[in-house]
Amino acid sequence: MTVLKILFWTGFFIIAYSYIGYGILLFVLVNLKRLVKKEKFDDISDIFEPEITLIVAAFNEEDFIEKKIDNTLQLDYPASKLKLLFVTDGSTDNTAAIVSRFTNIQLMHQPERRGKVAAVNRAMKLVATPYLIFSDANTLLNKDCVREIVKHYQHAKVGGVAGEKKVITTETDQAAGVGEGLYWKYESFLKKMDSEFYSVVGAAGELFSIRTELFETTREDIIIEDFVQSLEICMKGYIIKYEANAFAMESSSLSMKDEEKRKVRICAGAFQAMVILKGLFNIFKYPALSFQFISHRILRWTLCPLCLVMLFIVNAVLAFEQQGMFYQLFFLLQLFFYMLALIGWIFAHRNIMIKILYVPYYFLFMNISVFMGFSRFIKKNQTTLWEKASRKKL
Repeated sequence: MTVLKILFWTGFFIIAYSYIGYGILLFVLVNLKRLVKKEKFDDISDIFEPEITLIVAAFNEEDFIEKKIDNTLQLDYPASKLKLLFVTDGSTDNTAAIVSRFTNIQLMHQPERRGKVAAVNRAMKLVATPYLIFSDANTLLNKDCVREIVKHYQHAKVGGVAGEKKVITTETDQAAGVGEGLYWKYESFLKKMDSEFYSVVGAAGELFSIRTELFETTREDIIIEDFVQSLEICMKGYIIKYEANAFAMESSSLSMKDEEKRKVRICAGAFQAMVILKGLFNIFKYPALSFQFISHRILRWTLCPLCLVMLFIVNAVLAFEQQGMFYQLFFLLQLFFYMLALIGWIFAHRNIMIKILYVPYYFLFMNISVFMGFSRFIKKNQTTLWEKASRKKL
């Protein structure tokens, strides 16, 4: 039973640390850092207007692309210094035709669809500005986002800037929307802490900026290219700053089926990214970055889902073998938690709205997605071509 108890507490610690403990530890470390010295990145001027290119890769977005264009044209930045480049490769609807109506936007289009990575690689051949911003076609940006991003480049060590992703939810949203919204609120907190401690650990493609000179032509088979690219920049000695005042807004997934497409694809890409970024496991070479990478990302993608299974089985044995009241009570709590998740799953698929069930349901859903993503990674059947998930209209 001693071995089982060691397994129980090991699994419990890994799960608790990954989802809660790391955030608490970061918060403490960041506040200690603030006491020791002033953040040197606070010393930046608001009067900094370098030329910058905004790249938007769009595929069959005719229902939304005009909103995206209108939003882009309203950005508060000198028009002469903001180059707009839209790539609509492979689109079979009217996306390219709609973009072509706007003479202040440079359009790149070819009938062949080779995926977002190939489209961005092609677009980069036309970029002549020192900085660039990537933004997804299905998001809306806040008016000041460009100014808030470029100000960080006044420091030579900043290789990129990650904006905030905001998921717009309403009272009528299903579990997909509420769960995704809660998840990104917590992720935003962790990114803020990561950035203050050292660097953001992987940027999201909704709103991400880099120094043009640091861009390297990306392999077209990479699934989550924004994540890989941002960390490769960090491995060169630069950091990725987080800017909460630059944000991309998008609606939530229309259903859990659509959210599943997105999550499983990301999880498959996560295992691929771990192989590509294997150098980051060298904590002696990248002490701060490796600590963040493993704590924030790797544990969630590898050990946590396994520990959840192990914890349930080991806890069941300890409870039935009457190894103590604590183990019996904890097993009952686990059963209750998974029961709530199951009820949440049933209700969500029947459009019954009970928000208290979304947390256990979405937590379980995320961990199951890791197993499904790993299966796709092993079988090599996760395409880099994005299978578009339906989202609610903004």
